[in-house]
Amino acid sequence: MTLLILGLVLFLGIHSTRIFAEGWRSRFIAERGANTWKGLYTVVSLLGFALLIWGYGAARQQPVVLWSAPTWTRHLAALLTMPAFVLLAAAYVPGNGIKARLHHPMVLGVKIWAFSHLVANNTLADLLLFGGFLAWAVLSFRAARGRDRAAGTRYAAGRPLMTVVTVLVGLAAWAGFAFWAHAAWIGVRPFG
Repeated sequence: MTLLILGLVLFLGIHSTRIFAEGWRSRFIAERGANTWKGLYTVVSLLGFALLIWGYGAARQQPVVLWSAPTWTRHLAALLTMPAFVLLAAAYVPGNGIKARLHHPMVLGVKIWAFSHLVANNTLADLLLFGGFLAWAVLSFRAARGRDRAAGTRYAAGRPLMTVVTVLVGLAAWAGFAFWAHAAWIGVRPFG
């Protein structure tokens, strides 16, 4: 459990600098340069991600069960992750209406992903991992919207064709993950 917690602290910590330490981040970049910040951010993120994967995998070997999770919650989680994948695609497909409307679709996708996995899973490790990501996503979205308001950020209108492409890409990614990759990489079949 220690590795999972350390991984979460590093990964979510470095991803939280714009939430809790925007001034420090800006000073760091001004003094040392954007590339130094990007390098530090990348190294800490990768180390944290590796530790949280390793720690979560180890914690799954000796689970501390906190509540009963009915089988139907796994199916609900599989369905809830569908819009999460569409939101993830919206963060990367240029000119789509989803990003134009929501502004920070990736963070909203993380919220849905984390919530759906909290519903479907029932161990202490699940609570730490998915609860941690859910709390981070809520705070990150709020902070990002606040920065947008303060800066007067305007998002370009989306184009209908690019919005359709975004939805199709997200649904294809979801299907690939739900029906193949989740079992292959994580060992759990969402629909099995």
